[in-house]
Amino acid sequence: MDILIPAILTIITAATPLLFAALGELVTEKSGVLNLGVEGMMIMGAVIGFVVVHYTGSSVLAILASMLAGALLATVFAMLILVFHASQVPTGLALTIFGLGLSALIGQSMIGIAYDGIPKISIPVLSELPIIGEIFFHQDILVYLSLLMVIVVWWFLNKTRSGLILRAVGDSHDAAHAMGYSVFKIRLLATLFGGAMAGVGGAYLSLSYSPLWVEGMTAGRGWIALALVVFASWRVGRVLLGAYLFGGITILQLHAQALGIGIPSQVMSMLPYLATIVVLVLISRDKKQIKLNAPASLGKAFQPSR
Repeated sequence: MDILIPAILTIITAATPLLFAALGELVTEKSGVLNLGVEGMMIMGAVIGFVVVHYTGSSVLAILASMLAGALLATVFAMLILVFHASQVPTGLALTIFGLGLSALIGQSMIGIAYDGIPKISIPVLSELPIIGEIFFHQDILVYLSLLMVIVVWWFLNKTRSGLILRAVGDSHDAAHAMGYSVFKIRLLATLFGGAMAGVGGAYLSLSYSPLWVEGMTAGRGWIALALVVFASWRVGRVLLGAYLFGGITILQLHAQALGIGIPSQVMSMLPYLATIVVLVLISRDKKQIKLNAPASLGKAFQPSR
């Protein structure tokens, strides 16, 4: 039990940034936009959040600034693909490269500065329950927010008219346009939401997961978030499951070393990325399932005929 509780708590912290970024990308892809710049938006959210909290001392302002940073980067991406009809794949890759470079420049003076971290919030009575109280009811605000966003995104996509319209645009932008819906507006808003969520995921890394700034601290989590959306077959509940599964794989290396398992640390460090590749290969073999669940217009440019 002494090992179990810290292990579960570590899994939660490792899964939270993945959950934020994957939920945002899920909504973006549901609208038919494939944004491969998640890593760049996450790292920008991380550095901007840390800079703001360092100078203001307010974690709330830092989180909001991270959301804005991710959304602004997503705006650049959206303008390029929606207005100038640039190809989504290379534009997303360029966004990641740009975000990594710009974050390194902005955060150069922040290296070596520590932060106390976002304070934990204890829910009265519930936090005092044995075992589950410490695990589920004594977390920081972003952990609670990530779980709340699972419910919100699921409700929005499945129970609202706006969610139905967004999914219709993702499945057939031509048909949605013919019915009078603005494909440009819907995809722009979905992309901005994805950017804001990726920014929050990055903020969690620099404000809570390891409260400091280190260049490249996202360490490929944006790519894992992208894989999570495919792993989840574009379903919200499976995104939650996948985030915690990959979070568990991520921290496996730490506990394996603590238990004295004789596996090189380099091999353990590559496990999350190896698991990502294996999962994508296995999923890609089931082409019928992918075709059934993936938005039919995903990655396709839209140019109205009238």
